[in-house]
Amino acid sequence: MTADGLTAAQQKMREEGVAQTAIDVFSDFYTQLEQGVTGTIPEDTISPYLDPPSLADVTVDPQVAKDAFDKLVVIDLNGGLGTSMGLDRAKSLLTVRDGKSFLQILAEQVLAARKATGARLPLVLMNSFRTREDTLAVLEQYPDLAVDGLPLDFLQNKEPKLRADDLSPVTWDADPSLEWCPPGHGDIYTALLTSGLLQQLLDAGFRYASVSNSDNLGTVPDPQLAGWFAASGAPYAAELCRRTAADRKGGHLAVRKSDGRLILRDTAQTPAEEMDFFTDEHRHPFFHTNNLWWDLEKLAEILERRGGVMGLPLIRNEKTVDPADKTSTPVLQIESAMGAAIEIFEGATAIVVDRSRFLPVKATSDLLLIRSDAYALDERMALVKQVENAPLVTLDADHYKLVDDFEERFAKGAPSLKDAASFTVEGDHRFGAGVIARGEAVVTAQDPAEIPAGTVIEG
Repeated sequence: MTADGLTAAQQKMREEGVAQTAIDVFSDFYTQLEQGVTGTIPEDTISPYLDPPSLADVTVDPQVAKDAFDKLVVIDLNGGLGTSMGLDRAKSLLTVRDGKSFLQILAEQVLAARKATGARLPLVLMNSFRTREDTLAVLEQYPDLAVDGLPLDFLQNKEPKLRADDLSPVTWDADPSLEWCPPGHGDIYTALLTSGLLQQLLDAGFRYASVSNSDNLGTVPDPQLAGWFAASGAPYAAELCRRTAADRKGGHLAVRKSDGRLILRDTAQTPAEEMDFFTDEHRHPFFHTNNLWWDLEKLAEILERRGGVMGLPLIRNEKTVDPADKTSTPVLQIESAMGAAIEIFEGATAIVVDRSRFLPVKATSDLLLIRSDAYALDERMALVKQVENAPLVTLDADHYKLVDDFEERFAKGAPSLKDAASFTVEGDHRFGAGVIARGEAVVTAQDPAEIPAGTVIEG
C-alpha cells in the first residue's frame, strides 16, 4: 500500500472525466482505507435508540402540509442492477405488478399525487452509468413528467475498484467496464453538488427532498410527512419502522455515546462477533428504511462548508472484479451509505412510519408476494395490502432465486395468497394458473413437478 495506488486511481478518474469533488471524496476514503480504518461500530460505543416520535401521533396543519408539498422534490436511487436476482440492467425495469415496472409505478405515483394536490412535485432519479440509458428510454412514455426545466435524472459518480493486495486500481482486460464501480448511495450528496442539480432545485424554489430506493414501492408522496418534516425544523430526518424477526439484517439507528449523535449502523459496520446484538430486534427495536427527508438549503450549507466532502463513514466492501466469477481478482470497493449522513446534520431526527412505507423487492419471494392478490394498486398507484397480515413467502433458492428461473416457474401468474399465513416452496415446481394457497401452505420436494391449474395448497 503506497501513495502510488492513490495517485494512479486519481489519474484514472480524471481521465474518465470524474468531477474533482468526487475524486476528493474518494481520496479521503482511500486514505482511511490505507490507514486500516474498517468503519466498524462496536456495540459498546453506542446506546439503542428507543424513543423516536411516531407519525401516527403527529397532527400536521393542512396548510403547512400543502406549503411543504409545493416545495418538495422526489428523488429515487436508481443505480442498482439487481445482480443478486440475476438481472443485468436497471432493477427498476423489472415488471412487478399489473404489467408495470417499478419505474412506471413510481412515475405514475408522482403524476397521481400532482393531480390530487396541484403540487409541482418533480421526480428525479439518481442513475448509475449502467442504468441511465434504459431508464430514460422508459420515461419517454411520460411526456409530462419533467418539471420546470429540471432533468429527469442525474448521474452517480464512479470510482475504480482497488486490488485487495496493494490498493492499486484493478485492470480487467476481459471487460474494462468491470474495473469501475459506483461509490454506494452515499455518493448522492456529491453527485447532487457536482451535477449542479442541487443549485437548480434551490433556484427553482424547492426546499425539501424525499429520498428513497427505486425498488421500494411504499414511498408514495405524502403531504402529511412533508408537513411534519417542514414543521420540525430539522435539517434531515430518517423514516423508521418497528423491527420484527424478519428484519434482522436491516440497518438501525443508535446513539453514539461519545457525543450523543444519532448514527446509522449497517450489517457491514458491525463486528462479526457482535452480530447477535445487531440482529436483536428487542435491543434495537426500529430499523432504518432508507427513506430520507432533507432540507435542501441546509444540505447546500453543509456541502459548501465541507468543500463538497461530507465525511461519511467508510464502508469497506470485499468483492471480486467480476462479480459473476468468484475466482477473479479480489478487490475492495470503497462505499458509503446516504443514511449515515444523519450524524453530519446538527439537529437531525427520525420518525416511525407505518410498515406500508417499506415495501422493497430484494428477492423473488418479495416479487411473488406483491404480484399476488395479497396486494392491489389503488388510485394513488400505491400497493395496498388486501389482508391484515401479509403471508411469509419462502422459495427454494436453488430454483427460484434468479428472475428468469422464477418467471419460468410462475409463467401462469402468482398463486392466490390472500388466505395464506405462509407459502413455502421446496424443490423444483412449475405452477399452473389459479393455484390457491391457504393457511400454512407448503409444496415439498416430493410433490409433483407440475402443479396443475386450480390446485388448492393447504398446510
